[in-house]
Amino acid sequence: MTSPSPAALDALPLGTAAASTTPAPRETEYDGTVTVVSRQTAADGVTSLVLARHDGVPLPRWQPGAHIDVVLPTGTVRQYSLCGPTAVTDCWRIAVLREPDGRGGSRWVHDNVREGSELRIRGPRNNFPLRQARRYLFVAGGIGITPLLPMIAEADAAGADWSLLYGGRSRTSMAFLSELEGYGERVTVRPQDEYGLLDLAGHLGEPAPSTLVYCCGPAGLIDAVEAHCATWPAGSLNVERFAAAPGQHSGDGEGDEPFEVELRSTGVTLTVQPGQSVLRAVEAAGAQVMSSCEEGICGSCETAVLAGEIDHRDSLLTDDERAAGDTMLICVSRARGGRLVLDL
Repeated sequence: MTSPSPAALDALPLGTAAASTTPAPRETEYDGTVTVVSRQTAADGVTSLVLARHDGVPLPRWQPGAHIDVVLPTGTVRQYSLCGPTAVTDCWRIAVLREPDGRGGSRWVHDNVREGSELRIRGPRNNFPLRQARRYLFVAGGIGITPLLPMIAEADAAGADWSLLYGGRSRTSMAFLSELEGYGERVTVRPQDEYGLLDLAGHLGEPAPSTLVYCCGPAGLIDAVEAHCATWPAGSLNVERFAAAPGQHSGDGEGDEPFEVELRSTGVTLTVQPGQSVLRAVEAAGAQVMSSCEEGICGSCETAVLAGEIDHRDSLLTDDERAAGDTMLICVSRARGGRLVLDL
């Protein structure tokens, strides 16, 4: 095995990692096995993993906000944000929060993955890209700091005006605090056991057309930030959720009507029943579709829609993307009318 360089993650300060506004090479996806070359405790209940290809071949370039799928031997697929320097391509870093009440993926990683372990990964994909702005307000809660780390590095290197409000249960539960110390007063660390709830009003201030807000963390935090930003210019707020937003992913079938889906490549028309997702229906018809979360949050199954009106039930697409009506997440969304034509 060609020696990877997990130490590069320490040797290359985040603030100098992705300094340029020059567009990076186009991202490509990798689907294969990597070796865990480093496992470290990043905070209470949080472990960081550095991953590299066994053959030493560089991994694809990626942009801040990107995530990868980790395909566990159990068949479970989980998404984790890339949180190392974007300039380092011979290895990637992710961080995994152990969620005792979760569906088991994080527990498996914590209990079974060690240095030298092999994992199948897919990606990177980016549903949470950092757009150019003169000023950024970042808000992170707990493990939500992970996608923001490379964003902060990019904003800082580009000379943007930015600040971070970072909350968590306690300092010991908040990952990567030491890496953020170098940014000085731009970073405000507010553990809940010392300061209570985050002062969102003080951090966000008044709406500003030249400012973008990026938030990642628990649903309650994102809901609160959305409420604070309700009067901001459209598109100012960008969030990444770990779970479906309230009112979304209502896939129990109650009140749903059956509808038809035409697969344009084959001309096959099938019926999606109440309580059945489009994803399951097209898979049953033999179509191959990449999927992962099946909650409408990761974007793996995003599919082009050639005709028909969509009943969007995801927690990922923007209002503009929904209004365009040319794409849908088929794991949760349905037809508003009686028929959809998909580019499958």
